[in-house]
Order: sequence, then C-alpha cells, then structure tokens
Amino acid sequence: MTRLRIVTLNANGLRAAARKGFRAWLELQDADVCCLQEVRLTESQLEPALLPPPGWHARWNCAARPGYSGVALWSRQPPARVAAGIGAAEFDAEGRVLAADFDNFRVVSLYLPSGSSSPERQAAKYRFMASFAPWLERLRAGPLPAIVCGDWNIAHTAKDIKNARGNAKNSGFLPEERAWLGGVLDGGWRDVWRSLHPEEEGAGYTWWSQRGAARAKNVGWRIDYQLAAPALAACAARSWVEQRENFSDHAPLVADYELGNLG
Repeated sequence: MTRLRIVTLNANGLRAAARKGFRAWLELQDADVCCLQEVRLTESQLEPALLPPPGWHARWNCAARPGYSGVALWSRQPPARVAAGIGAAEFDAEGRVLAADFDNFRVVSLYLPSGSSSPERQAAKYRFMASFAPWLERLRAGPLPAIVCGDWNIAHTAKDIKNARGNAKNSGFLPEERAWLGGVLDGGWRDVWRSLHPEEEGAGYTWWSQRGAARAKNVGWRIDYQLAAPALAACAARSWVEQRENFSDHAPLVADYELGNLG
C-alpha cells in the first residue's frame, strides 16, 4: 500500500446513516480504512445492510448499553492486531476507542464523550480526557506511527467554530477543553486537516446543530479530526470534508497519506 485513504464519520446511529446511503457512498470512495463513531449497535444486532462493503473487514467496540455510543473500524486489509478501550473501566464499557495495527501504521477510531447534556456528563468528559491523555502519549511513543480519527467533541480555536464568542461557555468550546486539546497537539500530534488548510474556516466544519437550519447556513463546528504522529502527518497529501453528504449531523472527514514518504 502506497496511498492510504482514511474516512472518519460520526454516524449518529449506523442504521440511520445506512438508510441515507452511507455504505453505497463509501463503496465509491476508493478508501482503505473507515473509522465510525456512535454506531449505537451491539454486534448481535448487525445485519447485512450494516456491514462494510464486500471484501472489507469489520472490527467493533460496542457499548454495553444498547443503542448508545460504540465505535467501529472497517478496512480493506485485515488488521494484524486489534485492541479496544484505554484501560478505564467507566469508559471502556461505553465503546469509545478501538485501535487496529496494519503493516507499518496504527489507526484508532475515537468517540470522545460529549458534555453538553448535563454537568454530570461534562465531569465525565473531563475524567475521560484525564485518562486518555497518558494513553495517547503511550500510543505516540509506541513502535508504530498512529492516526487517531474520530469525533473529539472539541473545537480547538475560533477558526474551528462559526460563533466563537457565543459558544465560549458551551461544552465543546470551553477554555479547559481547548487547552487540553492544545496540549495534545503540543505533545507531538498533528492536526492533519488544519496543517493542510491553515487559514480555512467554514470548509472544515464537520458538525452542525439539527436546529435553526444550521447546516444550510453552515453554522458549524470542526470537532472531527485525524490527528497523526509526525511521521504520518508528513505523508498527508490531501484532506477534505464531504459537506454535501448528509448521512448524519456530522460530515465525513477524508484524508490521503502517501506512505511511500513514510520513513
């Protein structure tokens, strides 16, 4: 494999995304890996329409609670190794992290908790962040360069959100959250889309509220990322958001990596 194309999407329910044509769209993308979040399924509920295209391989980390959270990783090549969770029982039961090893790289599908529903969930989000940061550091220091793809539920800077001032006290754009994500980036991870589009704003939005015609007006947030280790980030050739597709309240984020440049 010399060119690696990765798609990541918070499906907001894989059944709903499938009904809206997600799998048929994916078959046309010439992608190698697809990371999914918020699949809201257990493996016992899987049916043909919810599986990847023919010939692909699927790995799942579903939540213990039915109809909630859950991540998946679909790939054309079978992964050599798969690991679920981050070693934090509270969150591993929610199906939020799935890592897969391939020949010379690792891909992670991530669904970082949202804190928007209540102060209790915001506190849980902070607990996840506290556990996830050292896990990320171990991942970055590991033997394979990694890409962490998914819904991080944080807009990093004012360029990543339509109304920065109006959202300054809202979960997903709180100063503590933004500082935490800044620390992740300062620690060596690279924001692939932003590195290729340093000044872009609205073209990078990946999520829109389902109220007030936010999507039609592009009143969005950039909260879905592919964060790569430096060696892989240096291979990133293109990245874009498929904003015209409406499989979910999120849009697919796609990136191409030229692995021939991987040292």
